[in-house]
Amino acid sequence: MSKTQETGKQGEQLAREYLTSQGYKVLELNWRYKKAEIDLICSKDDQIVIVEVKTRTSTYFGKPEEFVSQHQQDLVFLAANAYLELNNIEKELRFDVIAVVLENPQQVKLKHIQDAFYPGEF
Repeated sequence: MSKTQETGKQGEQLAREYLTSQGYKVLELNWRYKKAEIDLICSKDDQIVIVEVKTRTSTYFGKPEEFVSQHQQDLVFLAANAYLELNNIEKELRFDVIAVVLENPQQVKLKHIQDAFYPGEF
């Protein structure tokens, strides 16, 4: 596994732990549909929460949350709708981003952005 992949997996683990501590139930990890992958699918308060986790080791090139492209948002939206349909779920859908910065093992910054993007937003 590459250093980048290890960083991403560590960020996803921290995001799962954070969400669980906040009362979210994690339903799926790295759920795939065609060319799209959803990092975390959670539920809370009768909503399905689709979570994109972005992890970086510094903010030198920008904040992690700035790297969720419109194309990626479109793919995540497509996959989220497929997940709801395949699992016969009729709940409100929300798209969040969790930005993780791992500057060093003692300094981890996590930012949870609820309603971070909306389908078809340009």
